[in-house]
Amino acid sequence: MAETIYMLCALMSTLCTIALYRGYKTTRNRLLMWSAVCFFLLAANNIFLCVDLIFFPEINLHGPFWRNLITAGAGCALLSGLILELS
Repeated sequence: MAETIYMLCALMSTLCTIALYRGYKTTRNRLLMWSAVCFFLLAANNIFLCVDLIFFPEINLHGPFWRNLITAGAGCALLSGLILELS
């Protein structure tokens, strides 16, 4: 059951990335671009979670470290986008 949730989260964050990027292409709103970058990194995080826990559970990929690093990058991307939009 958990594997299904992991894959659905990866799918939804990928779909959000596509929707945000399409919105950015039509409106050229930079905040949409930064949100798309954030969701792209969150999708990468979810895909890495699936690879680490579902497809290759016997291989030690140091998953928590890399997942936390990718998530921190996603948060930094969105935060820097928000700061750039405010200034």
